[in-house]
Amino acid sequence: MLPSLATIDTWIFDLDNTLYPARANLFARIDERMTAYVARRLGLGGDAARALQKDYFHRHGTTLTGLMADHGVDPHEFLADVHDVEMDVLEADAPLAAAIAQLPGRKLVFTNGDKPYALRVLDRLGLGDHFEAVHDIHAMDLVPKPHASAYAGLCAAFGIVPSRAIFFEDMARNLAPAKAIGMTTVWVDNGSEQGPEVARDHIDFTVHDLAPWLQHIMEAS
Repeated sequence: MLPSLATIDTWIFDLDNTLYPARANLFARIDERMTAYVARRLGLGGDAARALQKDYFHRHGTTLTGLMADHGVDPHEFLADVHDVEMDVLEADAPLAAAIAQLPGRKLVFTNGDKPYALRVLDRLGLGDHFEAVHDIHAMDLVPKPHASAYAGLCAAFGIVPSRAIFFEDMARNLAPAKAIGMTTVWVDNGSEQGPEVARDHIDFTVHDLAPWLQHIMEAS
């Protein structure tokens, strides 16, 4: 293993566009359903609904958080609606499964989605048995990444020592709070939508394809 990672004992992964590539476009289907939900719930046209959805996403971390704050949306209803998508664009990823299986220590999923959806994705990818737990939006008390409380809650729930943990995430902004508490950070830069942030000094590693990088760090000495 890379010497700089030798003390890592907890491997934390975001879900969407991290454990599968953004080019799969699964999250694009969810994004479309979020726009449709906003349009239907608020009586907006498509363009206005899309603009409001993205405004909430950038200001609050998720569309749901903005809808809850401004319109009292039921999170269970919203999540069930937007996650009602076919997953035929995902395939089992044997190289990734093999790479994750080799990692020493605990492995967790940390997602702004909900657990039922996350489990469906993991099963589709062939990763259903590779993680100890899914820490989802409900476990965060509906306060999502990148809010600091989400990371504090994750660490408290699983007894994580941040300096011994590494976090993989496709949203660069979601790595900043992890770095602030001492985690090693890996940006999975594979083309997913990013916020307006510019700074990248909170990122320790940038990768474009997760499985080969995990294989590399395990083989390095």
